[in-house]
Amino acid sequence: MDYRRFGRTNLSLSVLSLGTMRALASEKVFRDTLIAGLALGINHIETAQAYGTSERWLGAFLKTAAVPDNLVITTKVTPQPDAATMTQRLEESLERLGLNHIHCLAIHGLNTSEHLAWVSDPQGCMAAVRRFQAEGRIGHVGFSTHGSREVIEGAIATDQFDFVNLHYYYFFQRHAPILDLAAERDMGIFIISPGDKGGMLYTPPAQLEELCAPFTPLELTYRWLLADPRITTLSTGPAIPAELATLESLGDRTQPLTTAELAALERLSTQESAALGSDRCAQCYDCLPCPEAINIPEVLRLRNLAVAYDMQPFGEYRYRMFENAGHWFPGRKANRCTDCGDCLPRCPEKLDIPALLRDTHDRLQGPTRRRLWGD
Repeated sequence: MDYRRFGRTNLSLSVLSLGTMRALASEKVFRDTLIAGLALGINHIETAQAYGTSERWLGAFLKTAAVPDNLVITTKVTPQPDAATMTQRLEESLERLGLNHIHCLAIHGLNTSEHLAWVSDPQGCMAAVRRFQAEGRIGHVGFSTHGSREVIEGAIATDQFDFVNLHYYYFFQRHAPILDLAAERDMGIFIISPGDKGGMLYTPPAQLEELCAPFTPLELTYRWLLADPRITTLSTGPAIPAELATLESLGDRTQPLTTAELAALERLSTQESAALGSDRCAQCYDCLPCPEAINIPEVLRLRNLAVAYDMQPFGEYRYRMFENAGHWFPGRKANRCTDCGDCLPRCPEKLDIPALLRDTHDRLQGPTRRRLWGD
């Protein structure tokens, strides 16, 4: 297992981190997954208040298991509108974890301009965080985000955060400039769930497997990320210990991409261009804002992946989240398009966006489910 400096925190973290959102089938599964992760040399465990029983189960594990001296614990607490509420939330996390000190705290889901205002208020939730830091109960502070690039840049500009938990993958490169910005400020960079959010790569479609061979899609995307020296660590987010076994050979593979890996990535790029042709969305985001609040670039990104790589299950999984996940996955479904044409003159690719939105909805809406409680 390789380790990297986590930006200005100066913590040395394993390049693979153990996220605990998915390993919640039972406390035994949770414990076995932690044990398997530590056996690989992982020294960073990430939990959150929003992860159900994760904090409490982790606290119980830390009391009874032998853990390495260099183990780093991160928990996450959602942004709050005032210091008093944040104080309560922080006390709850410390109690559940059974710890007097948490190495790292991330503001969980700094997603909107309102959240940015809350953390920018000198008397707001960050005042409570700073008090806990002064008391030695919290070490370093960062934030995780599902927000727009503008919100993320605004949060970094406050200069209150030592690290950022970021969505950034081969199949989602919108946030590439954020890596530059964070690196300039010597922030640690933690990539969120590349195996799941990066494309459901634990269960890839056959076409994607063929394009990536002799590497698995999961292996190739991890290598693409680990070859970037700006990135400190990736969240593995396993649901069961066996999912960690697939990553066993990756923890020390942080060297530049090989010729064979670059060739596989080139095949992916060639396939995307060939399959999509003039319908390929280049993800410039110039089409926003949409009067109907459709997240046009994300809708068309999911179409890109479904058409180019047969990533249909991933597309359906993410598309179903529109209108169901609030600020964690903003935007309305593509069938809300009214053909107003507002986006058309702003698209440098001259895409027929309304037609592509309808096509995406037809592809990804999934089967209609009968309402069991009646009509």
